[in-house]
Amino acid sequence: MSTEQTAPADGYSYKLTRTLDASAGTVWQAWTTPEQYARWAYAVAGSVEMEVRPGGAWKATMATPDGGQFPLTGSYLEVAENRLLVVGMDVPGKPAPVAMTVELDEQNDHHTQIVLHQTCDTAEERDMSEQGSTMLLDSLSAYLADEARN
Repeated sequence: MSTEQTAPADGYSYKLTRTLDASAGTVWQAWTTPEQYARWAYAVAGSVEMEVRPGGAWKATMATPDGGQFPLTGSYLEVAENRLLVVGMDVPGKPAPVAMTVELDEQNDHHTQIVLHQTCDTAEERDMSEQGSTMLLDSLSAYLADEARN
């Protein structure tokens, strides 16, 4: 996995790149199917709703390691099946959704490069978001490996 951080004039960003042992279609389904997403993305089972289309809404209740739960909501800003998903996340106090870009590039039938990119307002927000995205990629990788074995 590679990681890149920048601090441009318009915000603090990060980009995480990883190669997954799955086709782009398999990765896409894991990211856009509520039941699959809940199994790897720390979401409470039954809490995930997704209308995967530009302008479509999503919501999920996330579970924390200490047993807590917190709701997340947002919308899909861009959708290109098996290639691109720009997810807008509602953040209290921010006038516009915070966007996270998920890019998929199928290397061959069994490997897909995934790139997560996000720009934040502060270095602290960037670091927290990057940590969360790294956890998501770790969990997605483990989920895909388990699915391939079964």
